[in-house]
Amino acid sequence: MRRKGFFITIEGSEGSGKSSVIKFIEKLLRKRGATLKVYREPGSTKVGEKIRKILLDKKNKKLSAHTELLLYLAARTQLIEQRLKGDLKKYDFIICDRFFDSTLVYQGFALGLGKIVDRSVEMFSLGITPNLTLVLDTPPKLGLARLKNKDRIESRALRFHNRLRKGYLQLAKKYPRRVKIVDACDSLPQIYKRIEKQLERVL
Repeated sequence: MRRKGFFITIEGSEGSGKSSVIKFIEKLLRKRGATLKVYREPGSTKVGEKIRKILLDKKNKKLSAHTELLLYLAARTQLIEQRLKGDLKKYDFIICDRFFDSTLVYQGFALGLGKIVDRSVEMFSLGITPNLTLVLDTPPKLGLARLKNKDRIESRALRFHNRLRKGYLQLAKKYPRRVKIVDACDSLPQIYKRIEKQLERVL
């Protein structure tokens, strides 16, 4: 299964189960002898974690869509330059909880910033593109019902979350070789089986 620097990103709407799926993938790959690192966006660096607090803080209600975009891009470039560029050469796999597809969907599609997001993502991903993106697909009402203490993004209106889902489905149509939709409505064991099938198929 090994291929040095194979980059897997996990995407999905709020409450889709990304954290549990990432733990499953990590356990599966380590069991097979692979070396790997796991990161999250925004975060995984000191700068990124500080930016994450700003972005998710419910008190920051007046944060504009453009400011939000810039903060996500800043956290991403810090992660790429500080960790990803080097680690992609060291490890068999890198797994990241969200990457630039989140920006395309959240800020570009759901917040309506459009082409400026496409250009910004292309510029500030610094040439790094995932080899495989798994999108955990969950109806927004189901995903949001799984959450207890909602952050600033999770607290947005249902129409925003409905647009997120549409955005991810559109991405999968646009990039069918890289972006794979995984039904995440069932129990975790069932979801894990679907994830494992996708990994076997690609790797």
